[in-house]
Amino acid sequence: MRARVLIRPKAGILDPQGQAVERALPALGFAGVEHVHVGRLVELDVRDAAELDQICQKLLSNPLIEEYEIQLLDGQNGAPGS
Repeated sequence: MRARVLIRPKAGILDPQGQAVERALPALGFAGVEHVHVGRLVELDVRDAAELDQICQKLLSNPLIEEYEIQLLDGQNGAPGS
């Protein structure tokens, strides 16, 4: 089963990359953009989707400063699964 994991800083945690992007956007002509956060996207194939939470907690994210969201994907077209 294919899974997509989105990892981003928790609310209240300093996000220097997000701040840099937010400051640069007005200089490029994009006004009105706020609260930018930069994270990571990891896609992986797993045999047992029940292991994904442990994989995220032990390896893919730092639970002290990051949160993660797991999306199960349909192997045919990459659309979110049920």
